[in-house]
Amino acid sequence: MTEIKTVNCDISIRIGGEAGQGMKVISSLLGKVFIRKGLWVFINQDIMSRIRGGHNFTQIRVSDKQVNALSSNVDILVCLDKNTLDMYKNEIEGIIIYDSGKVKENIPSGNKFLPIPLEKMAKEIGKNSKMANTIASGAILALLGLSPDVLFELLDEIFARKGSEVIEANKNCARAGYDYVKENYKGDILCKINIDSGNAGKMKKMIVTGCESIALGAIASDIRFYSGYPMSPSTPIMEYLASKQKEYGLIVEQSEDEISAINMVLGAYFCGARSMTATSGGGLALMVEGISLAGMTETPAVIVDGQRPAPATGFPTRTEQGDLLFVAHAGHGEFPRVILAPSTAEEAFYLTNKAFYLAEKFQIPVFILVDQYLNESSWTVEKFNMENIHSNFSGIISPDILEKIPQYAYRRYEITDTGVSPRIIPGTAGQVVYADSDEHTVEGHITESAGIRRAMVEKRLRKSSGILEEMSMPKVYPDEKAEVYLVSWGSNFGIVEEAVSLLRQKGISIGYIHFSEVYPLKKDIIPSEILENAGLIGVENNATGQFAKLLKMETGISIKDKILKYDGRPFSPQELVNRTEQILR
Repeated sequence: MTEIKTVNCDISIRIGGEAGQGMKVISSLLGKVFIRKGLWVFINQDIMSRIRGGHNFTQIRVSDKQVNALSSNVDILVCLDKNTLDMYKNEIEGIIIYDSGKVKENIPSGNKFLPIPLEKMAKEIGKNSKMANTIASGAILALLGLSPDVLFELLDEIFARKGSEVIEANKNCARAGYDYVKENYKGDILCKINIDSGNAGKMKKMIVTGCESIALGAIASDIRFYSGYPMSPSTPIMEYLASKQKEYGLIVEQSEDEISAINMVLGAYFCGARSMTATSGGGLALMVEGISLAGMTETPAVIVDGQRPAPATGFPTRTEQGDLLFVAHAGHGEFPRVILAPSTAEEAFYLTNKAFYLAEKFQIPVFILVDQYLNESSWTVEKFNMENIHSNFSGIISPDILEKIPQYAYRRYEITDTGVSPRIIPGTAGQVVYADSDEHTVEGHITESAGIRRAMVEKRLRKSSGILEEMSMPKVYPDEKAEVYLVSWGSNFGIVEEAVSLLRQKGISIGYIHFSEVYPLKKDIIPSEILENAGLIGVENNATGQFAKLLKMETGISIKDKILKYDGRPFSPQELVNRTEQILR
């Protein structure tokens, strides 16, 4: 192997094989190694909806600069089965590692192909064929010019409960993979990544999925109750919260279906417990009546919708942004709601906290609209800043205000200027709380009065002005004027940001306008100077340009040109560059 000088680097690694072969194990292990080396990592899975077989791959992007998107290029391909080699050997320009024991046909010689007897070495050195993953991990580090020391540390931690024999077997396999490349690969190191060893250990970074960030945001918001029914890609939220029940004193209930889940959340919130549920589009369809119940009873609710391709079962393990208009109108009748669409895992943490804050301040349902791409990708984030979250908030009225209400004179649906009525917990001494899904009086009793009906509808809708004041403006780049802007929302942010950077390097006057808080929208949400002097191109992972429609409906702003993708896969920055250039020609 030839050494090269240390340089700044941006490398993509793809690990492919059948479901069950451990692609996720390698990516998770390497991701942690890179993070501890002070680098930035982005990991995404491309998986089929099956437990065993098929073709899956995990892609890792590692850089000495922050990365929030995949790359179209693949610099290292690890083939855990022959099918992966057959699929990509003529497509990928990078180094291809394959198991020489599984491929009998002649493969061209040269530095592109690196045959390693992965399974044979695993059996001989580790006494277990599953350790082929560990051998591959060591081989990848050798190609990147990184020492395996941090990998050894992680193996100590990961297998601590399995004893020294398992730890040493894995270390020996990692060392064997590393040494094999050093001794047998005749090409250059792909990129000796620039690491400031004096600073790497001090960087407070961690690697989290979008689901983990949402769960952590809920814990930071002091969630007390979670109810849900498993449905990808949101199930990991429930799994993470369930693993932290004892540590943080919360209750996680796996309900029999999504109807029960939403009603449990409403019941818990009605009784004063901060609550949340998460599902996907099909599960949200079952929750619709409960969402309407929240609107009528003015009960807070936080609902996560992890979007995936639909209708019906669709692509259970793929990504899409197809639920926006559904969520904006879910539930019969007219009542206010909020939709937040995090752009990164880091933002998912903070917007989950904001969702609880808004739900309780305005007594409304708040949706966190994410997708499989954001939920199941692993992102590098710096330590969350707890000073940047809403804390000590509650929609429950203070004891001082409660004392001023005469005994048994509490009015749950008091008409107010803001539309928000005083809220107390049922069982509060000296008061009675009445609530009903029928239209009701200020006391909460059923009514047929036309006048009261009008007053209550107007009261509920009056919350909208206060909600709009809480909604953040979109991210706009650059500060100076551009001739055209890509308009995006949700998880497309990192992709759009990088694509705009690449286009600007080509001399194109372009920027982006990115929305993370997508509903409701202020009338002046896009600056007038942009609307008067620049063109807009919508970028969405759906077939009909749903955000463009919502923007037109809410603000009157039209987006003529659109770049849409609806094959279940996310955009890549280079793909977006190419499609933008086609429009601009």
